[in-house]
Amino acid sequence: MSDPIFWLGLSILLVALSLTAVLIVAIPAMQALARAARSVEKLADTLGRELPPTLEAIRLTGIEVSELAEEIGEGARSAGGVVKQVDDSIDNAKKQVEEVNTTSRSLLTGVKVAWKTFTGKSQRKRRRLLEGGTPPKKALTSGSAPEEISKATQGETAPPVLKKSNSEDRNYNSAGTQGKQKDDKGARYL
Repeated sequence: MSDPIFWLGLSILLVALSLTAVLIVAIPAMQALARAARSVEKLADTLGRELPPTLEAIRLTGIEVSELAEEIGEGARSAGGVVKQVDDSIDNAKKQVEEVNTTSRSLLTGVKVAWKTFTGKSQRKRRRLLEGGTPPKKALTSGSAPEEISKATQGETAPPVLKKSNSEDRNYNSAGTQGKQKDDKGARYL
């Protein structure tokens, strides 16, 4: 047993058996690696053919999405402008309705006053004065004392309020006729 050739032969035999075992185990692993390499190669070919058009489509989709976002923003701004215009139009319409309402009330009041003036007591008073009747004691003017105004509003017969005209320095009473007499304050009576 001390023969070195024996030990050398036994060592070579054991190394050969070990290498055979490694090769037997490594062959299926090498075959799996070859299959994986072929799969990777096929995947790379597929990606090389399919990826550029897909990336181009993704890029175009991104551009279209950004354009749509801009259009939506412009539409929202435009809608905001339209809403503001409608709101302004509604405000203008309200103001015009208020003006028409005020004008119609003023017109109705003017027609009532005119009707009362032409058909009421003032027509009888004018006839009486023209036939030689006596004028009222004093006409109320804008400078009248508060006591006179309060007496006139508490049931006493109120004389017509005289208004000064710009043309030819004439005074007109509330009925719109020119006064006939003048008092110490410059107001004229019928």
